Amino acid sequence: MRSLPFLAALLVAVPLLTGTAARAEDKMTIVAAENFYGDLARQIGGSNVTVTSILANPDDDPHLFETSPSTARTIADAKIIIYNGADYDPWMDKLLSASTSKDRTTIIAADLIGKKSGDNPHLWYDPATLPAIAKTLTADLSKRDPANAAHYEANLKAFQTSLEAIDKEIADVKKTYAGTEVTATEPVFGYMAEALGLKMLNYDFQVALMNDAEPSATQVAAFENSLKDGSAKILFYNSQVTDEATTRLLDIAKQNKVTVIGVTETEPAGQTIQTWFGGQIDAVQKALVARTQ
Repeated sequence: MRSLPFLAALLVAVPLLTGTAARAEDKMTIVAAENFYGDLARQIGGSNVTVTSILANPDDDPHLFETSPSTARTIADAKIIIYNGADYDPWMDKLLSASTSKDRTTIIAADLIGKKSGDNPHLWYDPATLPAIAKTLTADLSKRDPANAAHYEANLKAFQTSLEAIDKEIADVKKTYAGTEVTATEPVFGYMAEALGLKMLNYDFQVALMNDAEPSATQVAAFENSLKDGSAKILFYNSQVTDEATTRLLDIAKQNKVTVIGVTETEPAGQTIQTWFGGQIDAVQKALVARTQ
């Protein structure tokens, strides 16, 4: 598999093109509900855009976020809005309905890949999501700023190329480890686990926990047994959300030598989409290698 140094070299080798440098007051204003969508916007728009990400602190639980007047003002001034949808960030719908604008473009990830309320809302881990947003954003920026259309297209190509390297890593894991059983406390990494060919156990438990519901005694027992009997080779957990149930499962996993991998709902500070995803996929690959040796 290609490692993180490879991905970093790829990004350095294909620098983003920014076109004619824009003055601060002339830059396109983009607001992203989540910081990974903000990172995408910066990679496509380069120095011709100003990007604000609302959910940006990797130490915060996104589910506890509350809007403020400053958040509303930030959205009101934006030319382009990017958010997840599928009930992940319902506060965005409320803010947008309170601040209408004829000249504003709204890009909703769920709409682009055909997801709806009730589906797993952690759409950024679906390999189809980021390319769809990038393509839509490029088209809108090119329409608004035709003088720099070629540069937005070049940035799109560079972004797509970097994701192709990650897709290759995903395919390599799937080729070798398809069907390997894993589990998770929440379905945060679900789309990526599916892309990797992994078989996810205890999904009903995960949905209950995600929705702040109490898993049934049967679901809890099945989850614990999958850790104790060796069925689950990896336990994924949301490292931004800690509670008594999660702590208990982590302890059981460690006692039974099940590899534990933390995943996040926010892009970690100092990383890019590419290094963030690449690091998590590398962690999965290393865990699977260790389990088969």
